[in-house]
Amino acid sequence: MTLGYYTQHAEAYAHTTRTVDMAPLYARFLPHVPVGGLVLDAGSGSGRDALAFLQQGYAVEAFDASPELAQLASLHAGIPVKVMRFQDLDDTGRFDAIWACASLLHVPEREQPEAWRRLWRALKPGGVVYASYKLGQAERVDEAGRAFTDADEARLSEWLNPLRGIARVETWLTTDQRPGQKQTWLNALVYRQTAPR
Repeated sequence: MTLGYYTQHAEAYAHTTRTVDMAPLYARFLPHVPVGGLVLDAGSGSGRDALAFLQQGYAVEAFDASPELAQLASLHAGIPVKVMRFQDLDDTGRFDAIWACASLLHVPEREQPEAWRRLWRALKPGGVVYASYKLGQAERVDEAGRAFTDADEARLSEWLNPLRGIARVETWLTTDQRPGQKQTWLNALVYRQTAPR
């Protein structure tokens, strides 16, 4: 049902999300990415963030589970956007940083640890993952038929617990920047230890 929603509403979704001011989140994330580093936009949606990173001089790869959104993101950012899910990610140590903004929240709760394991495997030592979830403790389906997995710090800690080499985790709360939305979001930066010298 979630993919069906984005199939039917891809254009409208892209239009409403591209105008959201993400500068405060970029300011938390990008200082930890090497100059010209390779960023994975995991669940790229409209392509807003991929384009922003490219414009700031980073190399970017991206994917989205929705073929319609992947096509729109590719056109917007000017790069190929793969059609795949978190559960299909199969890279090892390729990315300096991973950006998963409002995308992991569509992964079922039981599959969250595996999604994180794949992201973690794809990340270079010394890299960082940004992720955001709607704040809560439930799995639910909204009125539009989209499935969500909400998270708080305790839930996120459970999913991260199996990962090895976490240097530290930072979390903070923000409110939705879209007009008419009052949602509270859990944001997280998960830092990977550097490789032993």
